[in-house]
Amino acid sequence: MNKINYQKELDKITEKIGEKKPKLFLHSCCAPCSSYVLEYLTKYFDITLFYFNPNISPEEEYIKRVNEVKRLVAEMPCCKDVKVIEGRYDSREFFEYVKGLENEREGGARCIKCFELRLEETAKLAKENGADYFCTTLTISPLKNVENLNAVGRKMAEKYGVKWLPSDFKKREGYKRSIELSAEYNLFRQNYCGCIFSKNAQMYKSGE
Repeated sequence: MNKINYQKELDKITEKIGEKKPKLFLHSCCAPCSSYVLEYLTKYFDITLFYFNPNISPEEEYIKRVNEVKRLVAEMPCCKDVKVIEGRYDSREFFEYVKGLENEREGGARCIKCFELRLEETAKLAKENGADYFCTTLTISPLKNVENLNAVGRKMAEKYGVKWLPSDFKKREGYKRSIELSAEYNLFRQNYCGCIFSKNAQMYKSGE
């Protein structure tokens, strides 16, 4: 079975966009990942950036990351028309959602559940806000499974009746560009995905 080229799928959509920009509800995982994605997609879409990441622990880390997203949008010239919505934050919601999967490997079933939690809320609000599409910046990460992310996106699109924007933002050196933009805007770059399980895995890997 051939893998889907999600960048080409995205190209098919952007090539058909005329003068009127469709509305995109874009889930943001962090400022570094959002940097390139915003630079790229603001050419084609009227974007509302949605920060919803109850997986992040501890709360101080969450506050640091969400503030960096708000600062990035305020400082990037391409983001002058981008609206930012901060979702609710309660890490207990994440722990309850992944209950029973605490010992799963990083990138496995627990991560898929985490994608579902965040993308379901994104799809729900995209529908409520009259967006044409919804999407996530998560596909820029080389550590995230792009097939799983797009599968969850399609599932939520069907459930809420709003179109999923397919993506693989690390293509065309998108991840490299995000590193350049992170340096340009002096963005805080975290060393773990966000949840306490990924933090512990990273600490174990580094021997801390």
